[in-house]
Amino acid sequence: MSRALPKYSKRRVAIIGGAAAVVLSGAVIAGSALAGEPAKSGTTRTARTLADPGTITCPDVKSKLPAVPASAKAEVDRNLALLQTQIQEANTRLKNTVGQGGPNFVNNAILGPLKDKRVSTIDRIAISIGRKGTRPTGLDALAPCTLNAGGATGGGANAGGGQASTSATPGKAAGQRSGGGAAAGGSTAAGTITCPDVASALPAVPASAKAEVDRNLALLQTQIQEADTRLKNTVGQGGPNFVNNAILGPLKDKRVSTIDRIAISIGRTSAKPTGLDALAACTLTK
Repeated sequence: MSRALPKYSKRRVAIIGGAAAVVLSGAVIAGSALAGEPAKSGTTRTARTLADPGTITCPDVKSKLPAVPASAKAEVDRNLALLQTQIQEANTRLKNTVGQGGPNFVNNAILGPLKDKRVSTIDRIAISIGRKGTRPTGLDALAPCTLNAGGATGGGANAGGGQASTSATPGKAAGQRSGGGAAAGGSTAAGTITCPDVASALPAVPASAKAEVDRNLALLQTQIQEADTRLKNTVGQGGPNFVNNAILGPLKDKRVSTIDRIAISIGRTSAKPTGLDALAACTLTK
């Protein structure tokens, strides 16, 4: 036998029912917003792009080498391993900097510096082999790497597989012996790159090493001029760390290798100078 509810009870039930309907409606709306519609919003596609920026692929160096003398094997193997480490570091940086900079960020801040590092490392490999055998030529063409979008992977146990789209162009000597100087490079709206002078810090250079030392001192000057040109041409690009990451960092890597070659040249017939690496880092003067 049913019992009629008082009027105030009916009003209370109606209020509770209405509140429940509002809650359920909100849940449906929230659920729809979370679910989204990828085809319309593009959210899923964007997320996939950000999560998968691609993979850096570099030409294999080891397979292009001639027979390596036993006395050079340890140094060659060490530099081949370094080539692989450089690729891994670049891939990590690629993943960690997704969305940073402008359209040329990857080329300027990742692929460009990677190429510079590879040029120096490959050059050390060639020098090592050339001390006891015939120095291989043309290996610099293996320095540039490419970005394979969509997660394509590179092979190669030591320096990546794949093919590069461009070839390396070694810098030409500028004919100046300073190798730096207190204010090397021209003043631009973006500032001036200043590097420590290397020539004045060298000991007496043996006659047998003079030509090679002069060539590398000239190369140091060329590297500064190229960095200053790049500084001028990239004004306004990238974020606050662009100059350090895309210009000063790669310049330091080049200078380390060039200064190391100078020290090795002197050390073949005399005491090898030490501590010159401290002169590799350059600064931006506004």
